[in-house]
Amino acid sequence: MAGKLISAVFGVLAVCFLLLPLVVILPLAFTSSQFLIYPIPSFSLRWFEELFTTPVWRDSIVNSLIIGAGTTILATVLGVLAALGLREKLNFVSAPLNTVFLLPMVVPAVVLGVGMQILYAKLGLSSSYAGIIIAHTVIAIPLVIVSVANSLQGMDTRLELAAASLGAGPAATLRHVTLPLAFPGIMTGAVLAFAVSLDEVVLNIFLAGPGQRTLARQMFATLRDSISPAIAAAAFLFIAGTVLLTLLVLLARRRFSGAR
Repeated sequence: MAGKLISAVFGVLAVCFLLLPLVVILPLAFTSSQFLIYPIPSFSLRWFEELFTTPVWRDSIVNSLIIGAGTTILATVLGVLAALGLREKLNFVSAPLNTVFLLPMVVPAVVLGVGMQILYAKLGLSSSYAGIIIAHTVIAIPLVIVSVANSLQGMDTRLELAAASLGAGPAATLRHVTLPLAFPGIMTGAVLAFAVSLDEVVLNIFLAGPGQRTLARQMFATLRDSISPAIAAAAFLFIAGTVLLTLLVLLARRRFSGAR
C-alpha cells in the first residue's frame, strides 16, 4: 500500500515538474504588454493577431503546415511498410534492420544536419521543400515504426489466417484485416510524425532556405534577436494543436475499439 502511495506521489510530482513551465509561459500569450512579465497588465489577443497578420510569422505557419503534412504522409507510408516488413520472423535480418531504422532517434540532429547538408548540395535539394520534408521524414519514421509495430504485435494472427483460409489473397488480407487492425497505431504514428516535424529546429537551420522558414525556426530566431510575447502565442498554438490532434486520435481509437 505504501509503495503504491509513493508511486502515485512521485507520478504527480513528475507531471507537475513537466507542466509547470507551460503553466508559467502560456498565460503570457494573452498579455497586452510588450514584455514577458508578471503580473499581466491586461488580457489581449494582439499577439495572436500578430502571428496571423505579420508576413514573417504567417509564412512560417504556412510552411510548417506544408512541411508537416508532407512529412506525415511520407513517414506514415514508409513507416507502415517498414513495420510490416520487420514483422517477419527472420531475426537475422529484421533485428539489424530494426536497429538501422531506429538510428535517427539516437544520432544527434547536428550530425544529421551536417551530413544532409553535404548530401543535398550534391543532389540539388538544398533550400527546397522536398529536402526539408525528406529530412523530417528521416527522424519521424522511427516513431511510426515503433507505433505500428506495437499494434501489429498485439494483433491476433489467427484472423489473418482465417481470412486466407476463406480465399483472401495477401493483398486482400492486408487491406481488409491487417491495416484496419493496425489503424490505431498508424494514427498514433502519423500524429507523432506531424508533431516531430512541427518541433524540429536544428535540421531546419542547416537545410532550410529563407523561403522554408518554419514556425519553430522563427521562434528560435525571435528568441535570439528579441524576446516577444508572440513566442508565447506561437507556443500556445503548438500545444493547443498537439492536444487537439491527440484528442482526435483517442476519439478515433475509441470508436475503432467500439466498432470491433
